Amino acid sequence: MAMGSRPEVQTAPAPVVALDVALGMEQMVTALARVPFRHPFAGPSSALSNLGMSVTRETIRAFMGYASALRIPEFRSLELFLDEICKVIMPPFVHSLDVACHQTELGGVPGIIYRHRQEPPLGVILYLHGGGYIGTSPNMYAFFTARVCKETGCAVFVADYRLAPEFPYPAGVEDASSVFAALVELGIPPTRILLAGDSGGGGLANSVILDRENVAPNVTPAGLILFSPEVDLRLDEPSVTENAEHDILPWNIPTAAYLHGADATSRSISPLTADLSGFPPTCVSWGGSEMFRDPIRRYVERLRAAGVATEAHEYDGMFHVFPILMPWLEDSHDVFRNLKSFVNKLVAGAPQWSDAALRRRLGLSPVVS
Repeated sequence: MAMGSRPEVQTAPAPVVALDVALGMEQMVTALARVPFRHPFAGPSSALSNLGMSVTRETIRAFMGYASALRIPEFRSLELFLDEICKVIMPPFVHSLDVACHQTELGGVPGIIYRHRQEPPLGVILYLHGGGYIGTSPNMYAFFTARVCKETGCAVFVADYRLAPEFPYPAGVEDASSVFAALVELGIPPTRILLAGDSGGGGLANSVILDRENVAPNVTPAGLILFSPEVDLRLDEPSVTENAEHDILPWNIPTAAYLHGADATSRSISPLTADLSGFPPTCVSWGGSEMFRDPIRRYVERLRAAGVATEAHEYDGMFHVFPILMPWLEDSHDVFRNLKSFVNKLVAGAPQWSDAALRRRLGLSPVVS
């Protein structure tokens, strides 16, 4: 469910939504017209891949800037429109990966679970989608999260957590923590539970672990998987301005709607100011040309200084969440190879586990191997 589907969230009248969609398309056409002036064939990859990156960068940045300038009900209606489109276009891509998906809920939080059609899962990944804590939905991530399922061999639950500004901090953290607690209560061994997220979802994943003593005392997931995580909401690192020209993110990234007066440096929000000892093994991937580059580098340094087993992969010339937006790039393929290797190492030797309790809880039939 997109945020606009929630009864307590306001949406805009249909004529206004139609106008917003038309104006949004106009913005993206204008962005495409800028591409020839942006040296589109220059970059870290082949000429064709560089052109694709230039087109993606211009159009996504234009759309984000346009959408974030809308009134909140209009923003939610536009998001709902895109969510409905994804419900139509994504299923064939998910099916092509031999992955099945099912809308359900865990811990009172709605979401979508992905499972391989033929093989029982090695474990369960709680995935927290990005969107700067204010936007997107699980349906928009269908192809990416289905591929995470296929490559890792794990079931993937994509939580449809509450978003700001209607539900500012700590609503999203509470929802994500409720799902994590529900997985533990189902008897799934913690050695087969992983947390994952991108962008703002990566920030939430860190918050769940930092706050786990209040959720599932003495339980730490097997691992943490992050793609371009938003780990510092102060946004005061040099890369935030130095890479603004090269990233997909708007140069004026909004965070006030999520924080709603909360301290951006508080322990449960910023892993850059918290004690990271006791964190699970962590795999982080990000782009060398993204605005969050410097905070992520410092995050990795703090993990290693705390003695956390950390795999860090920075990709030169790549922008924010590039594996999601451009999955065909060789660097994106490398991200998935690293992800598969990381998960395989974590679950190797873990206690045997049957997903029967999870299937009963979600009303799923067993797979036929």
